[in-house]
Amino acid sequence: EGFSSVNFFLSLYRFQACVYFACVFQAMSCGIHYLASVFMAVTPNFVCGIPGNVSSVLFYNSSESSIEDIWTLWTSTENYIVVQLENGEIWELNQCSRSKREVSLDLAYEYKGNKSVFSCSDGFLYDDTKWKSTVVTQWDLVCDREWLAKLIQPTFMLGVLIGAVIFGDIADRVGRQRVIWFTSAGQFVFGIAVAFTFDYYSFVIVRFLLAMVSSGYLVVAFVYVTEFVGIKARTWASMHVHAFFAMGIMIVALVGFLVRTWWVYQIFLSISTLPFVLCCWMLPETPFWLLSEERYEDAQKVINVMARWNKVSTPCKVSELCSVQQDDLVSGRTGDNEVDMSSTKKHNILDLFCNWHIARRTITVWLIWFTGSLGYYVFSLSSVSLGGNEYLNLFLIGAVELPCYIIACIGMDKLGRRNTLIPFLILSALICVLIMFIPQDFNILIILANMAGKFSIGVAFGLIYLYTAELYPTIVRSLAVGSGSMMCRAGSVVAPFCVYLRSVWIFMPLLLVGIMALLSGILTIMLPETLGKPLTNTLMEATEMGRNKKSCSGKTPPAHSGATLEKIEMFGQERVSTEK
Repeated sequence: EGFSSVNFFLSLYRFQACVYFACVFQAMSCGIHYLASVFMAVTPNFVCGIPGNVSSVLFYNSSESSIEDIWTLWTSTENYIVVQLENGEIWELNQCSRSKREVSLDLAYEYKGNKSVFSCSDGFLYDDTKWKSTVVTQWDLVCDREWLAKLIQPTFMLGVLIGAVIFGDIADRVGRQRVIWFTSAGQFVFGIAVAFTFDYYSFVIVRFLLAMVSSGYLVVAFVYVTEFVGIKARTWASMHVHAFFAMGIMIVALVGFLVRTWWVYQIFLSISTLPFVLCCWMLPETPFWLLSEERYEDAQKVINVMARWNKVSTPCKVSELCSVQQDDLVSGRTGDNEVDMSSTKKHNILDLFCNWHIARRTITVWLIWFTGSLGYYVFSLSSVSLGGNEYLNLFLIGAVELPCYIIACIGMDKLGRRNTLIPFLILSALICVLIMFIPQDFNILIILANMAGKFSIGVAFGLIYLYTAELYPTIVRSLAVGSGSMMCRAGSVVAPFCVYLRSVWIFMPLLLVGIMALLSGILTIMLPETLGKPLTNTLMEATEMGRNKKSCSGKTPPAHSGATLEKIEMFGQERVSTEK
């Protein structure tokens, strides 16, 4: 009780602290690549290209010598520019078409005569006052090719989904260390390669591969650090990984402000994590995984290194850990045959719907995962469209996450998981409604309200990881968390399309997030509180937990002795894979 952020840092031994901060530093690169497209794929103001040399330009009552001087007056996509060529022809330039006036006696903005309409066969002219180059201007992803630009972020998120599944499984087979090596190097290599792609399709493919290794790293890094830190620090350890992810978003805003050419911007973002790539080869394999693979000598070597770093004179012996665990396993089997039969049975996703109580719980948990991810990315991706300084907006949207995870940890320990989740889900729904009533001229108030929305949805998003693991019994816990993670990634794939609905109605994304958050908050009321309750072992125990206020009546797993528990605490007893 009373465990805080300060206690978390004090609880880490020297070895674990070095490993932890090395891993979470690289988590910033995941935040960087996840949100890099907000500036890389910007669509600036544009009009059709000109079929000749321009002698004069007219925009309403303003006459200029070049189109570059007109962009400061451009206010709407419905605007058009009138240009007169050196040969005397007068053209009207729209965004996706251009018209040649049949009668060109004098240069005037309004014209009632006949016009011949042509396509933009000479390309487009872009406003480069903010961005010198983006992927949109590089490959003309506008008009009939606009849908290609809108697929950039969803295809990246699809790579996130696939990468998490693939590398999560590989990490269990070949070890966490090798996957961390590969995904770290992959983030750097693919990140640099994105900047040198030669067309749109190669760009999307390399970004897809970058998404896979970024997601793979984040998944495995969560498992890696939780297997090194103690049980008491595990919640805070996972939350601080989220915090470093948010710092990556802040770096995107800073680099975007300083660098306005998309491929240079991408290179700078990728180079920012180079220090970890150079030193990640020194990270050891986790003793937990080595023991599970029966590589006892390798596990002992890592334990000895940890002991030297932590200045422990008598490191624990692998043989002692194995003997104690085998004794407890035998006693557990003889004391509870029902648990043993349940644990040996193969389980699948249908077990999460084995009865009405568990099915209702599963649907609610999945909805929370989906809503948390949807709201997280809707607030993040739409921050650059709020008005004012888009770079400052994104920076603040990332910065507001840092305190929200501290609040989430404190709320979970003091109020409980459910009692913290419900108010913040409902609060995020109310904030979405509030934003709709704020006049569009009040930019500062709109930005502050969006920060509050990101804060509230961030608390719920960070909390659901641990809550899901506690709501389900041991026999299906991994299935529950894994399926919830899949719903989370589904939300991240849908989020960019949700943001695009601003073109239909500016408040449509907020309306959808608000409805989902309100529904999730109401359904969460029916979930049981898990604070202070032992983890359940069987589906029957998990069902009973939701029916009465007392602790589960079923038997719990055999407990280790205090001395042995202290020794094996650093290796972790429950592994929960969590990722953005």
